Amino acid sequence: MRALIQRVSHASVEVDQKIVGEIDTGLLVLLGIEKADTHHMVSSLVNRVLNYRVFPDQKKHMNLSLLDVQGALLVVSQFTLVAATKKGTRPSFSSAADPVLAEELYDVFVSLTKEQCVIQTGVFGADMQVSLTNDGPVTFLLES
Repeated sequence: MRALIQRVSHASVEVDQKIVGEIDTGLLVLLGIEKADTHHMVSSLVNRVLNYRVFPDQKKHMNLSLLDVQGALLVVSQFTLVAATKKGTRPSFSSAADPVLAEELYDVFVSLTKEQCVIQTGVFGADMQVSLTNDGPVTFLLES
């Protein structure tokens, strides 16, 4: 399971030219789920995302988490994150979870984060347009 997190001052996601999720200060999370991923991995990744210290403290050091700054999450499913890209000129998606498992684990991720912070989402499996203002820019790839 992979979560590409980006610290944002604003982010939104559209489906069919309608905004379905939008946040201001917080993290945009692009979430990729693989065949071997489990519920335990989801809870571990949720903990890392919410507590990863990527926001500046008074001294401008990245020392505060999303929970510390009371920021919001925008979670977007993105199976392309789990593509194998080390060889050739075309990505392989053979390690991506089937849509049923992926949606189940995506829903678990969303449910667990809702318990702790404000969250918005895209639409699982939809063709989405994601817009963001990356603050910093700050981007990290977290893997479970």
